[in-house]
Amino acid sequence: MKAFAKISLVLATAILTVAASSSASAQTSTSNLSVTANINNNCAISSTPVAFGNYDPIVGNLTSDLTATGTVLVTCTIGDNTVITLGEGLNKLGGSTPAVPLRQAANSGNKLNYFLYQESSHTTGWGNTGAAGISITGSGIQQSIPVYGVIGHGQNMPAGSYTDTVVVTVSF
Repeated sequence: MKAFAKISLVLATAILTVAASSSASAQTSTSNLSVTANINNNCAISSTPVAFGNYDPIVGNLTSDLTATGTVLVTCTIGDNTVITLGEGLNKLGGSTPAVPLRQAANSGNKLNYFLYQESSHTTGWGNTGAAGISITGSGIQQSIPVYGVIGHGQNMPAGSYTDTVVVTVSF
């Protein structure tokens, strides 16, 4: 049994010596692999409507404005500085400008004036210029920005469905 152990030890030593000399004589060379990626600023935008519902020029809205809220949903690249603007609408009133839009919802030739604001106090109009828009910084997650709408009281118009389309733009 001792002889077998000696033979095994000699054999194991010989195998290790051959393996060590094989790997010692192997040559290597290295190079650096460059890995690159670019992230460009980007934004996705959608909206939910400003749905006023029923406007009653005879009783309910004779002396009280009708208000409603919609939303602009924006997802922009982290750190991206953006401006969200609202166009003048399809039925803008004469004298309307991108900075101070005079919007109207229409039903055939009949028009109902309305305004879109940046805050619930209805003091800052929301227009279609950088100064009349809302600035946000991208967070990489969807941000919900409210749009506050007001139809002024006392607009006596015929019954019907009044509509308008306002283009929402995000500049980044």
